Amino acid sequence: MKIAVVGVGAMGSVYAGLLADAGNEVWAIDAWREHVEAMKAGGLRVEGASGDRTAAVNATTSAEDAGHCELVIIATKAMDVESAAVAARPLVGAGTVVLSIQNGLGGPDRAASVLGDDVVTIGVVGGFGASIVAPGHARHEGWELVRLGERAGPATDRVEQIAGVWREAGFKVETYDDVGRLVWEKLVCNVAFSGPCTMLERTIGEVLALDSGREISTSCAAEAYEIGRANGISFTFDDPKRYVLEFAEKIPDARPSMLLDYLAGRAGEIDVINGAIPTVAATLGLAAPANATVSALVRTKEQLMLAGSAGADHRP
Repeated sequence: MKIAVVGVGAMGSVYAGLLADAGNEVWAIDAWREHVEAMKAGGLRVEGASGDRTAAVNATTSAEDAGHCELVIIATKAMDVESAAVAARPLVGAGTVVLSIQNGLGGPDRAASVLGDDVVTIGVVGGFGASIVAPGHARHEGWELVRLGERAGPATDRVEQIAGVWREAGFKVETYDDVGRLVWEKLVCNVAFSGPCTMLERTIGEVLALDSGREISTSCAAEAYEIGRANGISFTFDDPKRYVLEFAEKIPDARPSMLLDYLAGRAGEIDVINGAIPTVAATLGLAAPANATVSALVRTKEQLMLAGSAGADHRP
């Protein structure tokens, strides 16, 4: 299959590398020129839970180089989805399926607003804990589940076909009819660790090793669970604290992407992860104080860092 990955950061690199290693024609499209040049020169190395391999990919900064693809994976941060979808227009032809994979809420809807409701499907990926080691080199700590579905309604033949391509690349994949539940179930894990790990500048395991850190994480998760239920989400679990702790046991050394962004001097996705919970709560006439507080603290850290007032401690 001819596949384009738009946004070849940590997770996008894992997708591109493994899909290419399985024999697909993969186009890795990213604005980070140094990363693109490294992939052109030596391939894309992906190491970690899936093994260690260097895959040949077609790396470029321009989607126009690739032309129409059968599958387009938008793997950017949530706040970059709209611009990525605009850049991806040259990739989309008759029969192209776009798979939007982001943390938090709203990413696929933004992609659909640009590319069309009938083109975009949703991916929900968890348990990878990926990071960029160096240009052209990514690592992932976990090797968990890829969940695929349509934005509305049951899984279709095209979703099943995409799932088969991912399975052939070694991913564990399931397709679902209720994609809203998938997004929220991942969001419960995201809010447990993205904001708290960034706020404390610690790995998942280090946060949970502290009684107070565990309390912050599980409180954010429990609050998101209750807001989700009030919003009509039918979760497959009834104990959110246990759910996130079992998730964390698989990737204790992982640093969430929000923390990696902070350490690299970039603003992260707080508004669509922890910050999304009080936003949804407000529409329901409810409050979400744990997530609101964590969000405010992370935003403050980011503002200080971006203003150059936080000193050098935030950098690796």
